[in-house]
Amino acid sequence: MTPVVSLRQVTIFQDQREIISNVDLTVNQGDFIYIIGKTGSGKSSLMKTLYADLPLQRGEASIVGFDLAKLKESQIPYLRRKIGIVFQDFKLLPDRSVHDNMLFVLKATGWTNKEEMESKIDEVLASVDLRAVARKMPHQMSGGEQQRVAIARALLNDPELILADEPTGNLDPQTSVEVMEVLRKINALGKTIIMATHDYALIMKFPSKTLKCDNGTIFEVVQRTV
Repeated sequence: MTPVVSLRQVTIFQDQREIISNVDLTVNQGDFIYIIGKTGSGKSSLMKTLYADLPLQRGEASIVGFDLAKLKESQIPYLRRKIGIVFQDFKLLPDRSVHDNMLFVLKATGWTNKEEMESKIDEVLASVDLRAVARKMPHQMSGGEQQRVAIARALLNDPELILADEPTGNLDPQTSVEVMEVLRKINALGKTIIMATHDYALIMKFPSKTLKCDNGTIFEVVQRTV
């Protein structure tokens, strides 16, 4: 089986400053992996490197079939079509309904058939139990609903990998649990997920392989020591 993500001796940089060095990481299809660490430890920089927002400057890295060391700028949109990205602050377009947020993404990624687009929007909203909010505007929904919409949006192009960068960071504890239940349900259906978080309570409630960024390195931690 070809790994979804493979990093070998990778160094992560932020503004030419070395953040994490000698990263070796293999992520296989269906894995759910947490990345933890203090603010500034490199979690987000690692995630940004994976979706080519930060260039790979040192090491070998492949992600969903793309070689990051050889990735051309023109290839980045094709890489991101195979990755679903969920951000802490939702990043929904405020002047469009949930349905039209979804439609915008589909059109931007090359969909043209109206019936197929409507069917896909209905499918992904159903997967997060939010078909009823399709015509609502983002400001008419709770933070938890907006984040579930953001997860649905990440599923539109049937990605091989979902990168969730602090997806519960702006949510209260109960809503965070609800969002995690959605992510774990999606993972149970075979989707690979890498999630950066600082919410240790969630990790204890939903245990999975956990990697920690600390002092310029990244290493696996045993669940009970998190």
